[in-house]
Amino acid sequence: ERRLISDVPLGSFLSGGVDSSIIATIAKQKLPQLDTFSIGYADEPLFDETEYAEAVAKKIGSNHHAFKLTNDDLFGSLGRVLEYIDEPFADSSALAVNLLSQYTKGHVTVALSGDGADELFSGYNKHAAEYAVRHGGFRNLLIKTGAPLWRNLPQSRNGRFSNIFRQLNRFSDGMNLSDADRYWHWASITYEKEASNWLCNSPDMDVYLKRKGEVLENITSGGSFNDVLYTDLKLVLQGDMLVKVDLMSMDHALEVRTPFLDYTIVDFVAKLPAEFKIDGSMRKKILQESYRDLLPEVVFNRKKHGFEVPLLKWFQTDLKSMITDDLLSDAFVEAQYIFKVSEIKKLKQQLFSSNPGDAAAKVWALLVFQYWWKKYIGIC
Repeated sequence: ERRLISDVPLGSFLSGGVDSSIIATIAKQKLPQLDTFSIGYADEPLFDETEYAEAVAKKIGSNHHAFKLTNDDLFGSLGRVLEYIDEPFADSSALAVNLLSQYTKGHVTVALSGDGADELFSGYNKHAAEYAVRHGGFRNLLIKTGAPLWRNLPQSRNGRFSNIFRQLNRFSDGMNLSDADRYWHWASITYEKEASNWLCNSPDMDVYLKRKGEVLENITSGGSFNDVLYTDLKLVLQGDMLVKVDLMSMDHALEVRTPFLDYTIVDFVAKLPAEFKIDGSMRKKILQESYRDLLPEVVFNRKKHGFEVPLLKWFQTDLKSMITDDLLSDAFVEAQYIFKVSEIKKLKQQLFSSNPGDAAAKVWALLVFQYWWKKYIGIC
């Protein structure tokens, strides 16, 4: 109710996931009319989730706006987003959030968001994986035994089975690490050794390890699962999710409010035992159990997907020249003398292979940095 106070038009983001669906449902209970907004991908059915948002909108009776993006839309927003950010920020879903904010601002000035629920209530895939590791069982043994197989099967986010193989490989890699290192591994887009190998000059490991230790200080061997969630609040929420939404919404003068992050909610949820939030079959338990009767069943039966952008196909088509002929070209990388040409070549080869794994996310991070470096530091 505090976040519904407004003297300008107010609406709500609605992805069709549990979090935004709950926020929109409560808002509609308080407001006679509510506009809700979602985006999907006209050219990429695997990434399109607008059907879930439309099901929720129909259930609660909101005035729903679903924007179907094409790859051309995403490509057109690329330059604007890269120009707008003040420092390297490599969450590719910022492109989609920017377009969602642009379209939403055409109808309202304030939008509600479900941000914060994943970190508070345990909603990420890595949370389910962490729970599985901590509770053992035959499934873990089976996945660990199959590790050599997962590593050699095709891995990619852009296919159903290849994404399963990618997740199995990451899970098996993390099983043998300490609690803190496992969190760090699953929260990262690449291995520490690989990132270090990219660089022409060795990084200052003392500085790096000090910063890493500060992030992971609450995760101790045998500690509470809630410590993992608290670390997500500090690292993922503050360093990524809120930054992304704030940057992209303010680009269009759209105010975004996050009811889940009201301090009273955060204080209350932080005190709940972890078993209220996750078990072997369900994440965000208390949310799902509280709102199951108010939302379509399809919202609860769907798999967690995230607000992803189809990077891989994009890199292999429209953006390929940016990689091969511009920001990650051999000539640019060699003249820049930050990254090793040989290592970047290997990454590009993986990206364009039949087994790209997580190469697209790594290449995106490098492209964002390269664009920023070229603009502010030097031109090759």
